[in-house]
Amino acid sequence: MKQLRRFFLIAIISLCILLVGHFLITNLFNDPLSKRISPENAPSNSLSNSPLPALPQVDRKTIEPERIPDAPYLQTPPEVVLKMLEMAKVQAHDLVYDLGSGDGRIVIAAAQKFGARAIGIEIDPELIRESDRSLKSALEKTPAIGDRIEFIKQDLFKTDLRKATVIALYLLPQANLRIYSEIMPKLKAGTRIVSHEYQLGNLPPSQTEKVKVGDREHLVYLWILN
Repeated sequence: MKQLRRFFLIAIISLCILLVGHFLITNLFNDPLSKRISPENAPSNSLSNSPLPALPQVDRKTIEPERIPDAPYLQTPPEVVLKMLEMAKVQAHDLVYDLGSGDGRIVIAAAQKFGARAIGIEIDPELIRESDRSLKSALEKTPAIGDRIEFIKQDLFKTDLRKATVIALYLLPQANLRIYSEIMPKLKAGTRIVSHEYQLGNLPPSQTEKVKVGDREHLVYLWILN
């Protein structure tokens, strides 16, 4: 009798263990939390899959040149500026272009001293700002020149010069060769080109002058197109 009771007790205990085990296994695999962390339901890495925000756009034209300038910035002495404009016989009806206008001194002198309309072409935005400062100072003395002067930030070889009557240069020899081959054929007859220091390749100048400033002698060349 005792053995029979022991058998039933062991059977009941075993059955309880089986029922508890079945309950735990069933709930473990059907539990919502286990589904949320299963590989097929695991969240994607949003940092790696999401695109990075776009960087803000910056207008590079306002902070740096479009390309390397055609000559280093060297100031033309006022005596040479005056000689260049005198040799070109600048008058009030002229349209003067200064290619590589730097701080704008040739442009301002053409309008201020000769009454011409003058445009400065400069690729360096900092020099354009310097030109504007020079013009502001000049306007305090001669306000009337304000509508005769313009400074444009532009590659000089992309400038439309067909209306120019006078072109001023202070560039390197290599750039002057490009002026000779690329720009001169597009200019109208009678246009005067005046260059500080460097010639237009082997093209003979119409006139050459020397200007002594301190210990240095400056050369100025003039060409008149036929």
